[in-house]
Amino acid sequence: MASERPKLDMERAKNAAQNIIGDVASMVHGAMSFIGDRLGIFKAMAGAGPLTIEALAAKTGLAPRYIREWLNAMTAGQYVEYDPEAKTYLLTPEYAAALADDDSPFFVGSYFQMAQAAVSVAPKVAEAFRNGKGVTQAEYPASFFEAAERNSLTRYKHKLLRKWIAAVPHVVEALNAGGAAADVGCGGGRAAIMIAQAFPKTRVTGFDIHAESVERARRNAAAAGVADRVTFAVANGSELPESRFDLVTTFDVVHDAIDPVGLMRGVRRALKPGGSYLVQEVNVSDDVKDNIRTLGKMIYSVSTLYCMTTSLSHGGAGIGAAMGEAKTRELAEAAGFKQFARLPIKDDFAVLYELRP
Repeated sequence: MASERPKLDMERAKNAAQNIIGDVASMVHGAMSFIGDRLGIFKAMAGAGPLTIEALAAKTGLAPRYIREWLNAMTAGQYVEYDPEAKTYLLTPEYAAALADDDSPFFVGSYFQMAQAAVSVAPKVAEAFRNGKGVTQAEYPASFFEAAERNSLTRYKHKLLRKWIAAVPHVVEALNAGGAAADVGCGGGRAAIMIAQAFPKTRVTGFDIHAESVERARRNAAAAGVADRVTFAVANGSELPESRFDLVTTFDVVHDAIDPVGLMRGVRRALKPGGSYLVQEVNVSDDVKDNIRTLGKMIYSVSTLYCMTTSLSHGGAGIGAAMGEAKTRELAEAAGFKQFARLPIKDDFAVLYELRP
């Protein structure tokens, strides 16, 4: 006898459908926000006070009909405040800080660029669900890596020197004295450049397996005027020179590495006696029950669309972004590190560990 289907709770079914529609709304609203970021509409509204459709169209040089629909979407999404009597739209200072000010510690507008690029490869990721393989970095648009650089730049500006590196005074002392530092998985090189700017006596090297990012890092270093003290190379962690660095860093890198133990082992070998390895990862648990929140929703999704699949595409570990402290400690021990400490840094999004041989 066939088992009976569970009885449908009509109210819960209604709530489920509304929740899903809310996610669809967020997805397409994210595309509208991507357009606002890409075309500079948020920046045009920032600090401008209440604007009519015509005024914003004139300010941006964009078509008024599109501006009207875009503003109404932003109003419905509560990014923009609408005055029905004056028929004006206002981007408040708080939303301007998050959407228009690249120098703000609250800036997250670049995430729309990353999401748009990540979603564009979703059909290829869907195929990986069938064959168990993955999507290589070469299959992602350049805009994905540009967005990743923009995202990391906000964190580095406000945290890298003042909070993260400052939490390890012996490293600060070594770099002030003219040490050597390396950033593995350097992307566009922003962290390496900032370390070089903060410690003029220190030479810094950035390593990344993504050749296009390395080229962009070289251009960024030249533009910052530190190309004589910062060099970049296409290489992975297992290829680092031995006993070279006082400090090695990885920022959101270990969890999507092809061979995370090999990477960390290479870092250990590359450290001078007394050197430190700073590992920054996402501040989430390795247990899904602890991640039932907005950040967890985003992290598992981005992990599937990029972190996990790019590792699996090369037969890698495919750990994924929700690695957690226990897994990080396990990898560090397997790589031969003797000391492991979680640094006392309060951050909603990032967690840092100091590893020493």
